[in-house]
Amino acid sequence: MSKALVRTDFNFPGQKSVYHGKVRDVYNINDELLVMVASDRISAFDVVLPKGIPFKGQVLNQIAARFLDATADIVPNWKIATPDPMVTVGVCCEGFRVEMIIRGYLTGSAWRDYQAGCRLLCGVPLPEGMKENEKFPVPIITPTTKADEGHDENISREEIIAQGIVSKKDYERMEKYTTALFQRGTEMAAEKGLILVDTKYEFGKRDGKIYLIDEIHTPDSSRYFYADGYEEKFAQGLPQKQLSKEFVRQWLIEHDFMGKEGQQVPEMTDEYVESVSERYIELYEHIVGEKFIKADTDSLLSRIEKNVTEFLNAR
Repeated sequence: MSKALVRTDFNFPGQKSVYHGKVRDVYNINDELLVMVASDRISAFDVVLPKGIPFKGQVLNQIAARFLDATADIVPNWKIATPDPMVTVGVCCEGFRVEMIIRGYLTGSAWRDYQAGCRLLCGVPLPEGMKENEKFPVPIITPTTKADEGHDENISREEIIAQGIVSKKDYERMEKYTTALFQRGTEMAAEKGLILVDTKYEFGKRDGKIYLIDEIHTPDSSRYFYADGYEEKFAQGLPQKQLSKEFVRQWLIEHDFMGKEGQQVPEMTDEYVESVSERYIELYEHIVGEKFIKADTDSLLSRIEKNVTEFLNAR
């Protein structure tokens, strides 16, 4: 079985600090650059699962790099280079403390809230009588606060501005970018026979300028449906065939785990881990439209250290 990268502890030239997130490790280089390592850790319900998924980090990093390049005309983004299949190096920005979630369809957590009677999601009114996986008349933006640990919390546009989390001017700019990015992502997905259902974007600021940061349009940050068969399945009330991390969440739910206190993560056998890895590679090939080339996993840590160090020293 291929090796998975679950922990890094590098010491790169000019390194000031490192932040270990749920799935990414971010190294600060002289407050100028960020080295973001996409690990093979996998999280669901805000819990990091006990085993890594081989090639997951490479899949996410390469999809994100592709979409960052494809949307650079809409909004400046943080990416400078990808010196390793699992690493992006970019501009160091101060991130806004909100995530911009945009939804084109009623599904996932929004559907679960709707079923429970919610008709006002993050300050956005929802029409009566909607069905699961139904398309909204226009996409809706449902932001959340960005938590360092634990659960992100839903919040409205009005609360964000009133509490001074983001200025009105900056928030309106982020809304504009979010809508335009989602439109571009929707068009690119349609070319591959996919529907971009919902996604999230993160933004930061440097020298007074807003940048798109982090990953975009990956199966961890987005949900895709297959366009073929969507209408028939929707009309019959059947589950949609989708490309996202939702299949992992569903497996956990079936094994009585939703990240709640007292619940135990089910055993992840080698066979299950391998199947998840294969699904991520399948996601890559559908979303990108190209065959996935597996990088060598024999010496993951030394490979990454060498590639990143050489890149930093050459600047």
